[in-house]
Amino acid sequence: MKKNILIFSTLLLATTAAAQTEVTVGVMNGKDYGVTYVLPKTEIEFVLQTTKHTYTPGEFSKYADRYLRLNNVSAEPEVYWTLDKIQTRVAGVPDKDNVYFVKLKDKTVAPLMELTQDGIVRSINMPFSGQQDNQSAKPTTAAETSIDPRSFLTEEILMTGSSAKMAELIAKEIYSIRESKNALLRGEADNMPKDGAQLKLMLDNLNQQERAMAEMFSGTIKDEPKTVIIRLTPKEMKNEVAFRFSKKLGVVAKDDLAGDPYYISVTNLNTPDLSNVAENKKKLEGVAYNVPGRAQVVLTQNNKKLFDEELPITQFGTIEYLAPVLFNKSSTVKVLFDTATGGLIKVDRGE
Repeated sequence: MKKNILIFSTLLLATTAAAQTEVTVGVMNGKDYGVTYVLPKTEIEFVLQTTKHTYTPGEFSKYADRYLRLNNVSAEPEVYWTLDKIQTRVAGVPDKDNVYFVKLKDKTVAPLMELTQDGIVRSINMPFSGQQDNQSAKPTTAAETSIDPRSFLTEEILMTGSSAKMAELIAKEIYSIRESKNALLRGEADNMPKDGAQLKLMLDNLNQQERAMAEMFSGTIKDEPKTVIIRLTPKEMKNEVAFRFSKKLGVVAKDDLAGDPYYISVTNLNTPDLSNVAENKKKLEGVAYNVPGRAQVVLTQNNKKLFDEELPITQFGTIEYLAPVLFNKSSTVKVLFDTATGGLIKVDRGE
């Protein structure tokens, strides 16, 4: 009796901590030894790589065309979004209608099962993978160093009382820097650097000065990348709104008419007869796994196809079982599952 209580406590701790642990056998309802796990169902996932651009006009933006011949420089601040990349893939979520308990008999070995944080089966009798689920990579941006362009201005420029005159003198400084760079590159400068490293350092400093002063005319744009993940439960559908995107607001809700619609169509490519499977599911023993079906998924915007491929969809497939005899004491079978679909990736027989 004490032994049974100890084994049950071990299982309880393992399933409660559900995060990537090797789950051993335990007692279920005080009667059967085994492991409880869940099969996944498929969701279609769109990973949207977007960027928020914040434009701040330069102090002398109205003189940009006159002194630097920069056309279309706006004097008004602006915020706008761009949709840079769309990734379409499948993701697995726990299917509450397909929870299973692996019952172990006397002549079978106890399988080591690795589950995801959501309790989805990942592998049987394989080394612990150590994988973490739902860890989306956060976008990173290079650290921006703020440079004060006025630190490069001469006393004459800073003492100028007229903004137009100041803009004119700054423009002359920019042209002077460009002449200095050309002289260095042609080897015609009065004080030529001794080696390539010194030449690069001098050019980098001149480029920094030119960029800082030129931004006083052209303005600056701050880019902030943002990743948005949208999931849809697949079904037969034709040109339904998957998401909307606005150049002013970024990704918005599907019913927000401020954004342009992106449409999705899903076509089931093989519809099996699930009636017998549904009737016999509870009568079968062994380890359940999914045999996902296939679907043609098309994403369009303005009648242009952005994605048109076949994807595995669990809901369009069937459920099968690995026979208990595979896990007898004479051999150890290693099984790896796809946690997005619940399908088999590989089955190896060990010694």
